Amino acid sequence: MNAAGARFAMDGAGAIAVRELAARDAARWDAFVMDCAQASFFHRAGWKTLLEEVFGHRTFFLYAERAGEIEGVLPLARVKSRLFGDALVSLPFCVYGGVAADNEEAAAALEQAADATARRLGVEHLELRHREMRHPDWPSQDLYVTFRKSILPKVEDNLAAIPRKQRAMVRKGIRNGLRSEIDADFGRFFDLFADNVHRHGTPALPRRYFERLLEVFGEACEVLTVTDKDGHPVSAVLSFRFRDEILPYYAGDAPAARELAANDFKYWELMRRACEQGCKVFDYGRSKRGTGSFDFKKNWGFEPQPLHYEFRLYRREAIPQNNPSNPKYKAFIALWRRLPRGLANRLGPYIVRNLG
Repeated sequence: MNAAGARFAMDGAGAIAVRELAARDAARWDAFVMDCAQASFFHRAGWKTLLEEVFGHRTFFLYAERAGEIEGVLPLARVKSRLFGDALVSLPFCVYGGVAADNEEAAAALEQAADATARRLGVEHLELRHREMRHPDWPSQDLYVTFRKSILPKVEDNLAAIPRKQRAMVRKGIRNGLRSEIDADFGRFFDLFADNVHRHGTPALPRRYFERLLEVFGEACEVLTVTDKDGHPVSAVLSFRFRDEILPYYAGDAPAARELAANDFKYWELMRRACEQGCKVFDYGRSKRGTGSFDFKKNWGFEPQPLHYEFRLYRREAIPQNNPSNPKYKAFIALWRRLPRGLANRLGPYIVRNLG
């Protein structure tokens, strides 16, 4: 039994023990995640590799086990910086996280272990990114929502379900001669992504991150690129596949995309392909309330569902606001937009690794 198991095991036959994930148990972990209703793509064991190798974060991937069977998982990583504080988070760079368990006993054991780990490390706070509320009495952040909707069995029914004005934008993209292609690598996507985030004044994630995403998750990670009638890439999206769900997650576009309706066409093509491949859920992902992204997704007929990011505060009095909506970052965003893109791409990874 490792240190985590020894620390959190419960006495008695048939008791639950909480252990830290070792490489030899990754397949067992992922098998549980695929079967657990509460789990998401962001509970997969591969995130441990990404967070450690690309960002250098220390991870604590905890699982609750009884009689040799996993009953719950809780992936955690420590994000520590002078600028943004010291936190234990489930999970950085992931919109969902927190506990995924088959029963409340396992869930409680995992949260107890996370609390003990956070206190032992001396972090300022613990953050669990749940889709469903677990602790009404914990401080929580009412900032983000997610947009999830069932994919209908027939392609034409999905098109008809898009509200009229948004459907007209999809048809505009079709009339403009746009085409969609599945890329074998992230090259075209990254150029569009890095240019897009630079225009919005935020640091880009490193190329190495996207390279490792494709290596670690394989066919569960997919890049779709939209080209104009002359074959020039104008918009792209990197999506995750999990069970019968498609999750568009990172996106980028060229300045010409708006006039061509390339973003509208891009998401329709992703939905169309997903429908033809038998996917059942389109997960449009997280957006902040009151943003253009929020409005765009609502215009597709998706209803916002609140995300329950729950916190335990140890050495701070309020929930941190490390997001672009915070007014104190306004000057930084304006400055970042003025940086040459090449310089921004070199500096960005040193900053973004601490945001999560």
